[in-house]
Amino acid sequence: MKRLNFTLDQSTVELLNKLSEKYYEGNKSQTVRAALESLAAREGHDGWVVTGYTPLRIDHDVQCHTCGIELPEGKVLFRPVFEKGNSPLAIKHIPSEEWLDCQVCVEKT
Repeated sequence: MKRLNFTLDQSTVELLNKLSEKYYEGNKSQTVRAALESLAAREGHDGWVVTGYTPLRIDHDVQCHTCGIELPEGKVLFRPVFEKGNSPLAIKHIPSEEWLDCQVCVEKT
């Protein structure tokens, strides 16, 4: 084991504390290790990833892109926001077809 000395800003310290308490029983070293492993796993997987969703009240009947359920006009669905990034789940091209997801599918993602 080797001790490293580095400085973190206050918001990073708070995030580290929160994550270590929630997932690693307060073990900050294990938390940093998991974050570094997650970052390393994403390297080399260029493509488009969904980074969020914007709500959209639909003006026609539509199917949820993910589960396929038919939804009537007037419902609020969610359009994905794509961003170029690194991820094992990255897709090569942004889909050209309409992509709307229902609330259940968005919450699962």
